[in-house]
Amino acid sequence: MTYEHILYDVSGRVAILTLHRPEKRNALNAAMVTELQAALDAAAKDPAVKVIVLKGSGEAFCAGADLESLQQLQKNTREENLADSRALMALMKKIYYHDKIIIAQVEGHAIAGGCGLVTLCDLSYAVPEAKLGYTEVKIGFIPALVSVFLVRKIGEGRARELLLTGRLITAGEAATYGLITQAVPAGEIDAHVARVAEDLCNNASGNSLKVTKRLITRVYDLPLDEALEHAAAENAVTREHADCQRGIQAFLDRQKLTW
Repeated sequence: MTYEHILYDVSGRVAILTLHRPEKRNALNAAMVTELQAALDAAAKDPAVKVIVLKGSGEAFCAGADLESLQQLQKNTREENLADSRALMALMKKIYYHDKIIIAQVEGHAIAGGCGLVTLCDLSYAVPEAKLGYTEVKIGFIPALVSVFLVRKIGEGRARELLLTGRLITAGEAATYGLITQAVPAGEIDAHVARVAEDLCNNASGNSLKVTKRLITRVYDLPLDEALEHAAAENAVTREHADCQRGIQAFLDRQKLTW
């Protein structure tokens, strides 16, 4: 697929997806949402890709919905707005349930829908200068879809504070809240994310990463006994997988594995 609003590159076993509308502060529109879904599908199907990094061009990570999209919302029918919301929902679910680990590299502000993208990633690193937040209530809108994921990630109390006030927080605060993994100085973030991605590629089984991510997403809403039964079943299946057998044998033989 030819991309207009994103860049898609593969380096080693890492796919790098770059939001590429710097003149619009990488604001989301329907075309970018579609392209992001296609790029995530491409990375999912590529056996050479083990980790995905999501980043932005220019000064911002992502400023949320662009002005043209917001203007169009005022003209849409309810059915059109529902279809648009479902397209964004599909993108969010694709990130959340993706088989491969997705890392957000946030080198500028991540606002509203842009902060939503960060929320969905498995790991996220941001420069201290970046501001993050969900500002929808300040324009009479609601942070509808992201609220479902944010409550899961940081808990109801923190989610209420951020979503109801629309307050922008620093990367340091975001790390304290559990919204991002860590704040990393601007001069170090490229190398830091590359090291994290390389470590995941070389020191963890691809199947183990996939199944562990799936466990985290599945067991959250299950009753305790049902969650434990699900975990036990996944445990039993994983023991039969070639990665597990190879990994245990290497451990017993005191050999260093490179996955």
